[in-house]
Amino acid sequence: PLNTSKCTELARLGRRAWSLKRRLDTATETSHAFLLPNGLSVRLGGYDPSAIKAELAYIQAEIDAIAFDLYGFSETDREMAEGGTQQVDAADADEENELSADEAPPLDALLSWAAGVAFGRFDWRLATGERDAPEEPDPFDPQPAQSPGMLPDEAVPFHQHPGVLVDDSGHNHDLPRLIEAVLERVDAPVDRDIRRWLRRDFFKYHLQQYSKSRRKAPIYWPLATASGDYTLWVYYPQLTSQTLFKAINDFVEPKIREVVEDIAALRHSGANRSRQDERRLEALVDFEAELNELRDKLLSIAPNYKPDHDDGVQITAAPLWHLFRHTPWRKVLKETWERLERGDNDWAKLAI
Repeated sequence: PLNTSKCTELARLGRRAWSLKRRLDTATETSHAFLLPNGLSVRLGGYDPSAIKAELAYIQAEIDAIAFDLYGFSETDREMAEGGTQQVDAADADEENELSADEAPPLDALLSWAAGVAFGRFDWRLATGERDAPEEPDPFDPQPAQSPGMLPDEAVPFHQHPGVLVDDSGHNHDLPRLIEAVLERVDAPVDRDIRRWLRRDFFKYHLQQYSKSRRKAPIYWPLATASGDYTLWVYYPQLTSQTLFKAINDFVEPKIREVVEDIAALRHSGANRSRQDERRLEALVDFEAELNELRDKLLSIAPNYKPDHDDGVQITAAPLWHLFRHTPWRKVLKETWERLERGDNDWAKLAI
């Protein structure tokens, strides 16, 4: 029989297990419990993944032992039950297409968090001690609207921006520079070329982070030229019908003017141009053509682009599929756009 002492013990073990599992989730960026990435979580104290997992395994064994006794399992029954549990867990792990804190490369997780700080999503003050981590909630408290690691609505963001950042060295909204500034602020230097990481690795990692089962919901959108040498990073939570116009007027057009001036200066030098100057002139001409193509594509979409967050990330991003360079995501968006054109998703406000 399930007596009072066993009820109390099961309740104690279950409460402790919940607390430990939640503590592990405080380093997972997409969790409601998220505070800081793996590399910075130790600053809050009590975060030791190996020790936490060892204690969870012990608790699981204790709960299993109580349950087996209550049901009168023999040793053979127990071995079969434990083996079956492991198989189910493995199947669940295969189906769960999401990175946990210990699966995510620590450096990628740190850089992703720093990018989130630059976009105004996460609160760097938890890493510097300027803000204390909130107390652990009760297991039956309502799910929070956002994780405690996110920047509170009333707080001033690390960097003010119009919903768009850019990969453009020297620009005020240059994302690689901002990531470096965040890491410097929290005293977490990294040995990596951040601009190269941003161009080659970030979106692939981000897409995996923000995907679960068949739901893909990346919130940082890289809209790039054909070569990827110039990328606008659009922040989905702040996306409005004016965002593309801002991207054109505040980012792409000024960049085109800058490149045109550089081309004119090189051409003006005439016969005095060196071989290096000739190569630079050729590269700038190609770059201007790419920027014009990016501007023209944005201009063709912007007047009729009325995003609605209720449609979800995939449908909202679909009209922009030409501008994503990550091939798998581009393919998903192209197929989504084709379905919208056929009327398959006529419930979507964007389709209307």
